[in-house]
Amino acid sequence: MPASIALEPLSPHAQAPRHEKYDRLIATAQALPKLRVAVAHPCDEASLGAALEAAELGLIEPILVGPAGKIAAAAAAARLDISALRQVSAAHSHAAAAKAVELVRCGEADALMKGSLHTDELMSAVVARDTGLRTARRISHCFVMDVPGHPDALIITDAAINIAPSLEDKCHIVQNAIDLANALKFEEARVAVLSAMETVNPNVPSTIEAAALCKMADRGQITGGIVDGPLALDNAIDLGSAAIKHITSPVAGRANILVVPDLEAGNMLAKSLTFLAGADAAGIVLGARVPIILTSRADSKTTRLASCAVASLLADARRAMAKAVEV
Repeated sequence: MPASIALEPLSPHAQAPRHEKYDRLIATAQALPKLRVAVAHPCDEASLGAALEAAELGLIEPILVGPAGKIAAAAAAARLDISALRQVSAAHSHAAAAKAVELVRCGEADALMKGSLHTDELMSAVVARDTGLRTARRISHCFVMDVPGHPDALIITDAAINIAPSLEDKCHIVQNAIDLANALKFEEARVAVLSAMETVNPNVPSTIEAAALCKMADRGQITGGIVDGPLALDNAIDLGSAAIKHITSPVAGRANILVVPDLEAGNMLAKSLTFLAGADAAGIVLGARVPIILTSRADSKTTRLASCAVASLLADARRAMAKAVEV
C-alpha cells in the first residue's frame, strides 16, 4: 500500500483547518526534484509571481517564455527579481505558447504553466496535430478542491476543457481523473458519475451515460478506481443522504472524484464551492504528454502553489511508471 501523503482523507469527525490538505500536498511535493516548467507568456504580476513563489518553495524550476521586454516590465512593476531564471524569447503570446510546447517536445521542460495569455491560446499549441503534445487520451481538466469542513479532497472533472463530452470522451475523462487520484496517492479512487438523480432515467441522457461508464469499469475499460453512477451530488458526498435513499455502494457518500455531465455543470459546481463555501481549486490539465498547470488571476497564492504541487506529483508518478515499464 502506498505511503499516505498530502491528500489522505481525515476522520469524518475531524474539522480540517483552512488549506490543511493543500499544505500537506505542497510539503510532499517539496521533497521531490524540482519540476522544469515552461511558463508561457508570464507578462503580468500574477503569473510571474506565481512562478517565482513556486520556485522559492522548491516546487518548480521555471523557464520564462515570452517577450523579454514585457516580462522585464512586469517584474520591475512587481519588484520581482528574475535574474536567476532562464528566459526564452518569443515575440507574442501565440509564439510563447508554441515555444513552450517546443521546449517540452525537446525534453527541456517537464510541464507547462499558463501565464498571462488566454487558455485557448495555450491549448491550441498543445493540441496542434504535428507540433503539439497529444496522446491517445482525450485531454481533460481536473480541479483538485480543498473544501473547508469536508474530510476529503475532491477532484471535479471536467469543468474547463470539454464542453459537451461524448461517452467516449467521458471514458477518458474518468480515467484521467483516476490516474490523478492515484498519483496523489488517494487511499482509494472513488468515482461518482453525477446527474440530477441516482436512478437511470431514459429521458435524462447523463444517467444512461453514467450507467454505461460503470459497466465499462466492470469490463476493465476503465481501471484503477471504483466507479458508480448515476449519483446526485448529495448522495455522492454525504453518507446520510446515501442512507436515506438506500444506496448501497462503496462510492455513495464517500466519493472523492466527481464527474460532471458537461462543462457548464462542472464550472458552476467548482465556482459555487469556491465562492460560497470558501474552497480552493487547484487546476491541472491531463491527457497530454506532460501536466499543464492552469492558473487564474483570481486564484489565491495557496491555490497557485497547490497547482504546481499537483503537477509535480503527477510527473513523479509518470516517471515511476516509465521506470517500471523499462524493468
